This record gives sequence, C-alpha cells and structure tokens, in this order.
Amino acid sequence: MNGYRYTLEPYNGMKTRYHCPNCNKKGVFTKYIDLQANEYLNDAVGYCNRLVKCGYHYKPKEYFNDNNISFDTPINHNVTTRAKPKPKPKTSFVNAEVMDKSKASKSPNYFIDYLASLWSYEVAYNLADKYNIGTSKYWQGATVFWQVDKSNNVRSGKIMLYNASNGKRVKESFNHINWAHKALKLDSFNLEQCYFGEHLLNEDASKPVAIVESEKTAIISSVYLPEFIWLACGSANNLNETRTRCLKGRNVVLFPDLKCFDLWNDKIPQLTSLATFRTSTLLRDKSTECEKEQGLDIADYLIMIKPDLN
Repeated sequence: MNGYRYTLEPYNGMKTRYHCPNCNKKGVFTKYIDLQANEYLNDAVGYCNRLVKCGYHYKPKEYFNDNNISFDTPINHNVTTRAKPKPKPKTSFVNAEVMDKSKASKSPNYFIDYLASLWSYEVAYNLADKYNIGTSKYWQGATVFWQVDKSNNVRSGKIMLYNASNGKRVKESFNHINWAHKALKLDSFNLEQCYFGEHLLNEDASKPVAIVESEKTAIISSVYLPEFIWLACGSANNLNETRTRCLKGRNVVLFPDLKCFDLWNDKIPQLTSLATFRTSTLLRDKSTECEKEQGLDIADYLIMIKPDLN
C-alpha cells in the first residue's frame, strides 16, 4: 500500500470501468476509492483513460476544495459500498500453436498487403515473421498483432482491420478492434499486456530500444531505422512501469505521436530507475501546426522516403 487513503480503483475487468462524466464514453472512466471506507469517493471523482481526446482527471484534493470539505471530515459517500476485490489471478497465455497457425494462414491480410505496397511481399512476409503478425478470419482481411514477452509466452493478440490501400485502420460503422482471447472465447482469461515486439529484446542485449504507440508504426520504423529494436505500447496510456520492467538496464528513446509529447516526456521520471530514457524532439521541432493537430507519428514521415533495403 502506498500510504494514501484515496487511490484509483485497480482494474478488475470492465465492471470496474465506468461512463466518463466529461466525454460521455462508456467503459473508459476509473473512479477513486476511499481505502478506509472501502467505497467510491464520488461518481465524478476519477480519471478518463482517453488521455488525448478527453483528458478528464478530477482528483480527490480538487473535490474536497470544491466542496469545502476537510480531510478530517467524515465523507458521506453517494454510492454503495464496494465489494472487496478477489485476489488477482495469474497472467494467462494463449497456446503458441494458435499464433503459429494464424501466421501460416493463407487467408487475406490487408495489413500485409499494405506493407507489400510500400516495399515488396518478401519484405512484408519477413516483417510478419519477425513481429509475429498473424491473420484472423474474425473480419475479412483482419490482422493479429501477437504480444509475445521475453520468455516467449503469448500474452494474447490484438485483432485489427486495416485498409490495404492506405494503411489506415477501419473505423467506419465501428472501430474494428478485438482481442484474440475474446475471439477464442477463453474462459477466465487474465490479460496482462506486454510491449508489442518485446520478444525481440532477446536478440541483442546492448541494442538501443525505441518505443512508439502503434504496432504499425513500430513495424514500419524497424525497416527505416534498424539500429533500434522497435516496440509498441498499443496506446498512449500503456507506457508504464509494469511493462517497462523488461527494459531494465537498456537505453530507450521514446517517439511519441505529436499530440502525446508532453504526456510521454512527463513519464520519464517514473521510469528512470529501470532504464535510461530520452524523448525524441525531432517531430515536435520539425512538424507544422497542421501536422501537430493531426497527431502524426514517425511512420507518417518515414513512408515518404524510399528506404535502402540492401
């Protein structure tokens, strides 16, 4: 325990994630809990994980100040008592044979088609093998980005659908994203994500590491800048201490999307006990205001260049 009375509720499935009072999205809001009373402090006191698009974070201290409540005053909580959480289960894994089967699939894979349009199918298939990119029939042409940790355990796979022509994610009608363990209907599965590409750390213990947000960006950047081991955290909020333990003793460069520079740069003090971090300022310093508003990432710039593959 960290000694604080009020803390964000630990994740224990989607039943512990709520409707954000600011952006009105479901399943993205984490409430603060009163550890002494074992109750939520207030339904509006909490944190939205849509860091860029919402950024709502109403802290207990702000709640007390706004309502002229002293820390010594008994709190009249406005929701029912929380049930004590069950002990957290061990990390679950997907059978590696499932991943291998998806990698060997001959079904259409629009993301691999997009990579081939940038270079060739030879390069695309080499990248698919290196990064454990599989194919899913969940949607026609869907891709599976398998998360494999340093011990070669398959944590799960993120199923996503891309447009083969422009490499953009398909979000029309709904956001085409799911998890392999959900598609496989694996019961009581406890997902503990790792960095996408983490298994590559075993290839060279001295090679510097680069971290980006999206799987697509890590894969593309690895062709242009092979002097790094490129990893992806999957979302802006997934750059954290738990996932970073695998990088102990490494030299790490962060390449945040343009809208996330300050967010990631501010996290470095929390991570410096594990590895040596710095944040690349290249995009921030060279980008236009329009590009910053779009939130471009390093891959958006790299694909404008024809790489030397020799």
